[in-house]
Amino acid sequence: MHSWLLGRIGKSLITVYLVASASFFLTRFMPGSPIDAYVSSQLALGITREQAIQQAAALLAYNPNDSLWRQYLHYMWRLLHGDLGQSIVSPGTPVTTYVGKYLPWTLLSVGLGTLLAFIIGMFLGVLIAYRRGGFFDHFFTNVSSFLHAVPNYVWAVAILIIFGVKLKWFNVNDVAGAYSPGLHPNFSFDFISDMMYHAALPILVYTITSVGGWIIVMKSSTTQVLDEDFVTVAKARGLHDSRIRTTYVGRNAVLPLFTSFAISIGFVVGGSTLVEQVFRYQGVGFYLYAALQQRDYPVLQGFILVITISVVIANLVADLLLSRIDPRIRTEGDTR
Repeated sequence: MHSWLLGRIGKSLITVYLVASASFFLTRFMPGSPIDAYVSSQLALGITREQAIQQAAALLAYNPNDSLWRQYLHYMWRLLHGDLGQSIVSPGTPVTTYVGKYLPWTLLSVGLGTLLAFIIGMFLGVLIAYRRGGFFDHFFTNVSSFLHAVPNYVWAVAILIIFGVKLKWFNVNDVAGAYSPGLHPNFSFDFISDMMYHAALPILVYTITSVGGWIIVMKSSTTQVLDEDFVTVAKARGLHDSRIRTTYVGRNAVLPLFTSFAISIGFVVGGSTLVEQVFRYQGVGFYLYAALQQRDYPVLQGFILVITISVVIANLVADLLLSRIDPRIRTEGDTR
């Protein structure tokens, strides 16, 4: 068990290192630089190029003449000490400040949407499997395939245009942001209700786009379990249907979904960029796009690293829990 665990942790650390290295070089190989992005924004305001370059040199914590490998070694040394660096665009502001400011809102919206989709998908998937071949099965299978096929940002735009602009069920400007201007985060009923009001549409989009996949997977898994011999034996013994559904069918059918759910939780942080842009919801995805436009390398790297770590930890936790549920996973890992 210890060797298996150490192997999994070692692979996770290697993955984090490789992604951190790749994100460092890829962000710097993008066209433009923080200075170019700042100069372009100032030129749009009517400032001359020479003045904009002088302002960029004074305001931005970026030296374009610094060696790339020297930057890389300095970046890795900081990471080993738990330091994600400071923003180029806002000198003196640690990257961890941005992560702490925007990450909770993404965890709230995408996390709740993923959880709701998983619960609804499990329930409907089991019902469809028990009624396979009928109208209920064909209808929800087709609907699930459609929901799963349409990208989340398309649903976001459609909801905004149809229900916000056309039908005027809500004010498009009112739902922008993570909470209303003038409020400060606290645990009062007024703030929590306002926070949920702003998060409702992103949560709805994440639920719609995820639930179809969970329905299809749960239906397939349940159908496979229903054909197993132990279910037939349980029916022959005269056990009650409710016990067969929960103890024999439900527990075995949900196991293949367990790993997928753990991994989907890991992707919670990274799956929000376009949806948050549509709703102007100020989470990780919203500011990740802003950092990309400004070529704010440390912030970009910090968010990518947080996304990577969340996925790696989710995979590791899924492996550990599944190894407890099914010890054969550990045994197979030791024999390879």
